[in-house]
Amino acid sequence: MSPILSKDFFNQDACLVAQQLLGKILRVRFDAFWLSAKIIETEAYYIHDKASHASLGYTEKRKALFMPPGTIYMYYARGGDSLNFSCQGEGNAVLIKSAFPYFDQQSPQSTLCIMQKLNPYPNGKERPIEKLCAGQTLLCKSLHLKVPQWDQKELNPENFYLEDIHYYPNKIIQTKRLGIPKGRDEALFYRFIDRDYAKYCTRNPIIKTALLHK
Repeated sequence: MSPILSKDFFNQDACLVAQQLLGKILRVRFDAFWLSAKIIETEAYYIHDKASHASLGYTEKRKALFMPPGTIYMYYARGGDSLNFSCQGEGNAVLIKSAFPYFDQQSPQSTLCIMQKLNPYPNGKERPIEKLCAGQTLLCKSLHLKVPQWDQKELNPENFYLEDIHYYPNKIIQTKRLGIPKGRDEALFYRFIDRDYAKYCTRNPIIKTALLHK
């Protein structure tokens, strides 16, 4: 069985895809190199979910959400690019919320320098490894994923694909999504995090829980 995820993988319920994507490897070709990151945080969205873009209806910009499962949907958020994949059912999708740089024979440790050059702090200072992909726009910047290049496209083994390395989280944290305005289904538990990488995700829910119980 090929370790590369096929479009069939995404032809499932969005929440199921969101959980199964944890631990999968994003592989993106940049010049002669492959930049890679392990997915550690995702969010699911449904067409009838008020927080989803699809709930606002079909437009040319949101076309990818209504295309076959596995279609890449990218948009601009907070001044950066965001990566999503359409899932089973029109308008349903998963947002790749954060990841952690991954190194192996295909993406050696030396590729870390490339990711750091692609995604420095605003003052030009080098961003540490744990901060490179700790958010949806940081992730895209570190992997050089851009809206014009990938929106409404399919994954391509020659340039951008997802790989199953048979890593499975010991525990998955399920919690509320981030940045959802009040009255937009903000209470839904559609955010999924690999417990072992919680301190590297967009916002660590374990710290918040600990503070609430003090």
